[in-house]
Amino acid sequence: MLSNRKQGLLTRRQFVAAGALGSAALAIGCKTGNRGDWEYLTDEEARILTPICDQIVPADEFPSASQAGVLNYIDRQLMRHYRRYRHAYRQGLEDVETATQKRFGAELASLSQQQQFEIVSELERQNPSFFNLVRSHTLEGYYGSPRHGGNRDAVSWRMLGLAEPPIRGRAQYDLTKGSPS
Repeated sequence: MLSNRKQGLLTRRQFVAAGALGSAALAIGCKTGNRGDWEYLTDEEARILTPICDQIVPADEFPSASQAGVLNYIDRQLMRHYRRYRHAYRQGLEDVETATQKRFGAELASLSQQQQFEIVSELERQNPSFFNLVRSHTLEGYYGSPRHGGNRDAVSWRMLGLAEPPIRGRAQYDLTKGSPS
């Protein structure tokens, strides 16, 4: 009878060790693909989505959508409440990049503001359902609560002259003032 080594088979001990090594690699945060700092989006998808969101909410005296953390908001929500939109984002962003390459021969992120505007305007006309989805999520991320990943430093609330709303469950009293006499 040939030994396992001669046959090229793993022993039970080697098999268990290989499984433990693989599990340990996953446990310490082994990342796959080119996700970078994103939970769902790939780095390439984030580069495509950034100028789209920034055309929806461009920078002026206040930050643009991407500067206010809108991509973080969208990315986080695609892992949670917006799971049902994952395919729409994957397909929509791929279609945008294909159209951009066909028209300008370059990535959307590398185009001028005017060229990006043309692509986003074309997206609005040719794929209104995807454009409206991105617009809705962009506005939610820009004007929503910072605790959901967007509206970094409450920039949109400051832009609108709003104080940060109180958080439910916290006392609504100013404890720095003395008690009433």
